[in-house]
Amino acid sequence: MSGGQRRRGRWLLVALPVLVLASLLAAVVLGPLTIPFRSAVGSLFGVEDESITSVQRIIVTRVRLPRAVLGLLVGSALAVAGTVMQGMFRNPLASPYILGIAGGASTGAALVILLAAGSLASSLLPIGAFAGALIAVGVVYGMARGRDRRTSIFTLILAGVAIGALFSAITSFLIFLSSGGEKLADVLFWIMGGLGRAQWATISILAPIVVVGLAAVGLFARDLNALALGEEGALHVGVDPGKTIAWLLLLTTLLTAAAVALAGTVGFIGLVVPHVMRLLVGPDHRRLIPLSALAGGVFLIWSDIVARTIAAPTELPVGVITAFLGAPFFLYLLRTRGASL
Repeated sequence: MSGGQRRRGRWLLVALPVLVLASLLAAVVLGPLTIPFRSAVGSLFGVEDESITSVQRIIVTRVRLPRAVLGLLVGSALAVAGTVMQGMFRNPLASPYILGIAGGASTGAALVILLAAGSLASSLLPIGAFAGALIAVGVVYGMARGRDRRTSIFTLILAGVAIGALFSAITSFLIFLSSGGEKLADVLFWIMGGLGRAQWATISILAPIVVVGLAAVGLFARDLNALALGEEGALHVGVDPGKTIAWLLLLTTLLTAAAVALAGTVGFIGLVVPHVMRLLVGPDHRRLIPLSALAGGVFLIWSDIVARTIAAPTELPVGVITAFLGAPFFLYLLRTRGASL
């Protein structure tokens, strides 16, 4: 790590938490209906003021703040999962969805939307998506587990691609069988990603998974640094590559599955954010993991603000915005730094 990267790392450790708070405030102020800053802050802190209408209070506390918190959780989870995947596979092109997680979650969510009705579908959607993601990863991990109980990374990646394609085909078949209408629109909107289903009840159930997962991944920062030396190098410094990879796969699966269950398939956060932070602060995961978490949350919060306002009163899927922002930037990286990736 260069001296410039150390200085940027220290600066970002201070600046990014401030930016997170500023982004949360912006998320409750900005939207199709702009709420005055004073009214938004007063609603957040329960201030009784004649200038704050009941409609503004409901919008801030029950609609926009849950969306902002959800964006912070999902963005952080995907960015950290991408950071771990890229460090574990020693490949900056790895992403959280590499193990077929998105495909499995999409199939689980599509089944719930198409088979359940009304409020039951909303309650079961995160559970169905989470279960589908875990099933997909379980199959992938089972296929990659050899008779000697060692996990082949190469087989793991190939199995993830194949299982992801299989679940995507199942989801397409379910869409084909649907009769169209509102349920079909719900499936397609969920697959493209969005924070519109944010509710405090759902967040309170799945947020602990994300928070605990992020904290647990942080404990493996030193081990991830050791994995960059290769298996023999990791063993030389006292790190068991097999156990470390198994634990990291479990944690990234939980993080990604929770994120997808909450917000659908939101692309490029877990691919671009870790790569950008690595360019800024270097490869040391002790800094890279917390900074990627903060940057991923900020990125998704602002992507959601754009999705809500750019075509108001119509709301775009937030996955469309992240793709519009992330894809060109990643292509630029490939163009300028492709030889070093």
